[in-house]
Amino acid sequence: MGHVLVTGATGGIGRALVGALLEAGHRVTAVGRDVGRLDVPGIEADLADPGTLAAAVGALADTGELPDVQALVHCAGVSPVATVADTDPETWRRTLAVNVVSAAELVRLTLPSLRRSRGHVIFVNASPGMTGVPRWSAFVAGKAALRELADSLREEEAAHGVRVTTIHPGGTATDLLGEVRNAFGRPYDPELCIRPRTLAEMIVWVLGAPADAYACELSVLPSPR
Repeated sequence: MGHVLVTGATGGIGRALVGALLEAGHRVTAVGRDVGRLDVPGIEADLADPGTLAAAVGALADTGELPDVQALVHCAGVSPVATVADTDPETWRRTLAVNVVSAAELVRLTLPSLRRSRGHVIFVNASPGMTGVPRWSAFVAGKAALRELADSLREEEAAHGVRVTTIHPGGTATDLLGEVRNAFGRPYDPELCIRPRTLAEMIVWVLGAPADAYACELSVLPSPR
């Protein structure tokens, strides 16, 4: 069992993941805003401003806990719904900062520990095959960049034994998905979606892969009803 950093830990998927990790015997540190309301240690940081992460994570290093991080799971994400014509530069900046740049910066900051532990990086991405979605350009672009980050990192860090996995979940029953579908004028029925706890348990399963193999990409879909 290891020490796992989790972003987006106050969201629907993140909260479920924290619980599943703790039940599996892992230690968890949450990274993000308002993490003080969780029952786990937290690093207060604004993922929309990745330049501040080094100082925030440095506080963890001062406690002596950073050197033993074995996994990083990036669940955080924002999902604005707007046409390209209506998406201003600040929306682009914030979306890309939270969805991909903060993930890259946290990887950079934790790589020494991940290399020592032959650890694991997991990026929670978009639904399988998502591309070219009208009114969702900033979100889809950020997730495409996140996938490229994962693929490059996997190649770069293989020699150090670091595993890199991209998770592609279908519709998951979270408040954010409800807001997004409402913005698109589409119905939202949580009973037809993946339960956050189910997705969390699959992430824990990926982290527990045997030494000789692991899932580098995992697509997760709701079971047929």
